[in-house]
Amino acid sequence: MADSNEMIINLVVLGRTQTGKSAAGNSLLGSSDFESICSPSSVTACCSLGRSCRISGIIRRNGGEIALRVRVLDTPSYPHSSLSKEQVRDTVRSALAHHFGEEGLHLALLVLRADLPLCPDDSDHTTKFIQELLGPTWKDFTAVLLTHADKAEEAGFREEAYLRSASSTLLSLLSSVQNKYIFLDNHKSITKEERAIVLRKILNFIRRNKYQVLLPKHNME
Repeated sequence: MADSNEMIINLVVLGRTQTGKSAAGNSLLGSSDFESICSPSSVTACCSLGRSCRISGIIRRNGGEIALRVRVLDTPSYPHSSLSKEQVRDTVRSALAHHFGEEGLHLALLVLRADLPLCPDDSDHTTKFIQELLGPTWKDFTAVLLTHADKAEEAGFREEAYLRSASSTLLSLLSSVQNKYIFLDNHKSITKEERAIVLRKILNFIRRNKYQVLLPKHNME
């Protein structure tokens, strides 16, 4: 926390190529800090940190309003079209330690596409990669961000129906992270109200975790 009237939350977005990681980071920040384009290859090749302006109307404490600041670390995808697993892992690990090594990481957002099925092999590779980055307590500090929810909704799957029809692989993953998940549309720029809803959900996840933080280290095993 910066002071008694301000709270800072530190987030990192992780996921595969073209899942919408950078776009999700921009939505959380209310900005266009991260390059987000459709491409036949991986777009993000290095980590970058984005910072929001002071956000009001989200948190209250002791009857008074507290300003919120969001910091989001955008990361290269894994698998990556031009970087090895080791290169991605070391790049992300170093950036986590550099940016959040003192204050700590509040939450990692695993970005998945709601309009594509999650296969067992993809889930295994992804979760093993996150565990390598965050360590054995990764499940406590990870939530799933399901992007392109608008496409799933266009196909007739609102949230409840989507979860009833979801693969056992996705349901197992959601269960492993204590059902911490958020649906996010990608068809339009997120409104101030929609952004507030997403940030409140993230804050609720952090509150459920008793505001604990993960202190990343460059040599984390």
